[in-house]
Amino acid sequence: MKLYSNEIVFRGHPDKVCDQISDALLDAFLSGDSSSRCGIEVMGGKGRIFITGEVTSATKVDVESVVMRVLKEVGYINGDNAENLTPSGTLADFEIVNNLGVQSQDIALGTNDEVGGAGDQGMMFGFACDDNTEYKPTAMVIMQEFSKFYDELRQKDSRFLADGKTQLTGEYDDDMRLIKIKDWTISYQNTETDRAETDQILIDKAREIAGKYGVEVEKFLVNPTGKFLIGGFMGDAGLTGRKIVVDSYQSFAPVGGGAFSGKDPSKVDRSAAYKAREIAVDYLKRYNLHSCE
Repeated sequence: MKLYSNEIVFRGHPDKVCDQISDALLDAFLSGDSSSRCGIEVMGGKGRIFITGEVTSATKVDVESVVMRVLKEVGYINGDNAENLTPSGTLADFEIVNNLGVQSQDIALGTNDEVGGAGDQGMMFGFACDDNTEYKPTAMVIMQEFSKFYDELRQKDSRFLADGKTQLTGEYDDDMRLIKIKDWTISYQNTETDRAETDQILIDKAREIAGKYGVEVEKFLVNPTGKFLIGGFMGDAGLTGRKIVVDSYQSFAPVGGGAFSGKDPSKVDRSAAYKAREIAVDYLKRYNLHSCE
């Protein structure tokens, strides 16, 4: 028997907000010019958002409006509860520093030819397993389903705020099949209103999701520090690419050194990682494997 832990962060986690801003800006540039070259990095904290990196594109993007749209979508600007996420919940409270520059001409030499070469070297991995129809470890699928549920819940119930993360420690057999969940930790930002009720809502949903996959949960730890009211960029700093393990295969397979977010397809950190995953799934199905790496 083995014990493995894996985690996922919610959309309002500071690092994941930076990822989403990077990707939203990338999408905006690519939608106007599909040949755009982008490597966009974001750092946020204490009411300030710093955007840097390289962009070469024929299209113009209103960076500030894209950033504000993402902040609204993830719940950082959220009506009566916004004081817990920003200094006072108004758009003006965010100072946005746009430090984007153009792609290095030296890098462009390798990407702008007819072949369309890679903008860098890197380590990329692909993984798949036959645990379920998504070809991902069951614990990963459980975490992803729970995170999606939480994002939908906080949009309907104002007691649940944007920031948070969840982690489980599972017991596995020698073939890395999940037997049961020993501990499930849920850390979620909330208004501290009806805490017993909001905790129970999350516990009940967690048991339901795990039960779909025939997995029992032994113990829950919900906001184990006792309180989680201050969150988002007021609670912690965020940085693009700091959750690459969460975004990839968590504790179940090797993860490359480069982040995905904010990078166009010429950046192999992203495109080659996606291709490696496609190859792993293809080999898994073609040769009837338990797992492929």
